Formats: sequence, structure tokens, C-alpha cells
Amino acid sequence: MRPTGPLHLGHYFGVIDNWLRLQEEYDCFFFVADWHALTSEYADPTRIKGFIPGLVKDWVAAGLDPEKCSIFQQSQIKEHAELNLILSMYTPLGWLERCPTYKDQKEQLSQKDLNTHGFLGYPVLMSVDILMYKPLAVPVGKDQLPHLELTREIARRFNHLNNTDLFPEPADMLTEEPVLPGLDGRKMSKSYGNSIMLSEPLDEIMPKVRGMKTDENRLRKSDPGDPDVCNLFPYHRLMTDKARLPEIIKGCKDASWGCVDCKKLLMESLERFLTPLHERRAACTDEKVREILEAGNARARSYAEKTMEEVRKVINFDF
Repeated sequence: MRPTGPLHLGHYFGVIDNWLRLQEEYDCFFFVADWHALTSEYADPTRIKGFIPGLVKDWVAAGLDPEKCSIFQQSQIKEHAELNLILSMYTPLGWLERCPTYKDQKEQLSQKDLNTHGFLGYPVLMSVDILMYKPLAVPVGKDQLPHLELTREIARRFNHLNNTDLFPEPADMLTEEPVLPGLDGRKMSKSYGNSIMLSEPLDEIMPKVRGMKTDENRLRKSDPGDPDVCNLFPYHRLMTDKARLPEIIKGCKDASWGCVDCKKLLMESLERFLTPLHERRAACTDEKVREILEAGNARARSYAEKTMEEVRKVINFDF
């Protein structure tokens, strides 16, 4: 993840919840993508460093366990930069220009000048982040499949031109991404101001919940509602006791529940869900973050150094 600010519930249920399962089954590497952040924040990079401790704390609070997985900082593994340079020599320009997220990101971030070599070439760096550790598979959503296919194409081209099988072609591990809308019904985003942050105090969350958008057709408490179009129900699906869901659905549809009742229950669910996260985050000091990153960096570096020794040998640069 790029260190661009605090994480919200959309990040948790869209990505991290899956990571928690993977760390129990696989040897996983999770990294702070500060070089990737630089591709769009190069004009004012001073904030990136400040966001790094908070990102790691959010991960630990959410349940990532540095005893079960490797958590490292991308820019501290200099081998990533070396392999990025080498693989950029092998990557045709047309492959980068056809990347579907290239134009999309330029449009979304139109207020920034992204006509840079680094932004055009960031999919190569993404490929490096993957190939460096020779993974069997990469957990991705459907929108990231083109990036992973580009990674396989780069690996295939490098292997073919150098008559080697150094880089495996990692499979995609498609993950379901539960849709958790923002408080106003749009996509949850920090830029929209419609998010509930993982680290946000409960007393600040309460007024947000009170103001959440609900079924627009329920003008009065006596009006029947439809949970499938209500902005609250996806939250209940993910955080409220599953045994309560039939009660919520019935109460909404027959108007025996008002939206205020539904929001009160949601606030209870949020408190139950977030309190353990807040406790783990409070216990994760800045010193603990340094220890986690130092250990993760050392482990990632040992993998990366070995990979780069093999790469240099393959391309005959092992002086």
C-alpha cells in the first residue's frame, strides 16, 4: 500500500481482511510502497515519510502479525531500484502505454502533472515488487489483473531473451472485494470525506453514523424500506452479528424499525469491531514500528540480494 494517509474501513474489508487469512497459510510479504507514492507526490514528497508509521500501525491494529509475515519498506530495499532499471530495458514502450490504469489515473489526478517517466513506468516497478520474491501467486482484485499479466509478460520476455527460467510467472489469486460504500453512498474515499478511519475515535464516528445516508424512499419511520438500497445494510452485513440480520431486514421492510434504531445498532457494531483495533494500535509505538520494519527489511533484503545475484549472472553483469 502507498503511504498517503490513514486507512479506512473500505481498506480493511477490501484488502486487509483477505491479508489476515493469507498470513495464516502462506509466507507473505507486505510492504509500504513509498517509491510508488513518489510517482504522484514527487512535487511535495515531504509528507510521505510521515505517513509510514501510521500505515504500519493501521496494519498491526487490523491484525497483521510481524511474527507471521514480513512487513517492509520498499525504498529500503535498494535492489528494487536496480531490478527496476534492468527490467525497464526489456519492457516495450507500447506495453506501458496500453496499461488500462495509465489514462484512468491521469484523469483522476488531473490536478497533478503525471507526464513523467516514473509514472509511465510504474507498472515495471510493480512487476519488480512481485518478481523479486518469485511468488507462486499474487492476491489481486479484478482491476489489477492487467498489471499482473504485464508482470508475467515482462518475466516471459526476460526469460526468453536470456534463455533462463529465473522468473516464474505468478498466478493470480483473485479475491472477492466486499463493497462498502462511503457514508454518502459513493465509493469510500479520503478525498470525498465520506470515510470511517480505522484509527478514528468512537466519539468522532458517532455523528458521522447519525448523518449517514439511508433509503431515500423512507421519508417517515412508518414508511417501509428496502435494505438492499440502504447505505447502512452493507455495514451490518460485515460487522453486525449475523444472527441479527433477519431482524434488521424485517424491521426495515415492515417499518417496525426506524433508521435511528438501525444506526444505533450499527454504532454498537462499530464499537465492538473497532475497539480491539484501537487497543492494538495504541500498543504499537513508534519504536515498535521501527523494530517491525527493521526485521522485515532485513528479511526482504536477504531475498532481494539473492535474486539480484542471479539476475546479474544471467545478464553477464556479475563482475
